[in-house]
Amino acid sequence: MRLLRLEDDGEFSLTDYIGYDVPPYAILSHTWGAYNEEVTFRDLVDGVGKSKAGYSKIRFCGKQAAHDGLQYFWVDACCIDKSSSAELSEAINSMFRWYHDAARCYVYLSDVSVSTSDGDSKFSRSWKPAFKKSRWFTRGWTLQELIAPTSIEFFAMEEQRLGDKQSLEQTLHEITGIAITRLKRATLGFSRPSWKM
Repeated sequence: MRLLRLEDDGEFSLTDYIGYDVPPYAILSHTWGAYNEEVTFRDLVDGVGKSKAGYSKIRFCGKQAAHDGLQYFWVDACCIDKSSSAELSEAINSMFRWYHDAARCYVYLSDVSVSTSDGDSKFSRSWKPAFKKSRWFTRGWTLQELIAPTSIEFFAMEEQRLGDKQSLEQTLHEITGIAITRLKRATLGFSRPSWKM
């Protein structure tokens, strides 16, 4: 597993971890934009990609992870070297466990805004209709990314926290049809590491 780390100078570094010797980490769940706007593994290695729209999601995840006391985080777009079919295959087969083992999961909803039509960004419940229609709920990966992690927090495009899996469980049930009991915990025969934070 390859993790990102936010360095003191604001840059990101990549570190590989093998087996179970993985430090506590946050993980980002999001919808992909245009492929040429997502920051790739190669972009990070080459030190480019800051002008891409997807860079803001990586920056957000790193900042939120640091706020939550986590040094490391994972973002699929740039932590997987998709030019390696073996690595891509391993990542796809390991994804549920990676989400399950994450200390925190942040869902970044690029199509949900907390701003009102007049541009006022004062937080209100006006985001709920957009939340219910978010493209995030139509993805093939949504089911595992909603069930696997214990800690899931939802954020609007302005990086404003909307709530977590517990506070939004009734709404999540209404949107997805997933039973609330299943939303509460994924138990599939392996236990989550006990992160000490």
